[in-house]
Amino acid sequence: MGKGDKKTKRGKIHRGTFGVRRPRIKKKPSVETKISVGSKAEAK
Repeated sequence: MGKGDKKTKRGKIHRGTFGVRRPRIKKKPSVETKISVGSKAEAK
């Protein structure tokens, strides 16, 4: 088990793939987006 194993975290990193062992990190919405939406609503 190691870099060649498709089912391990190290193997996923080596192959550059994602799955149960190495899920993708979801980006959180930025604070700037929330502020700009609020300011546009006030401007109308």
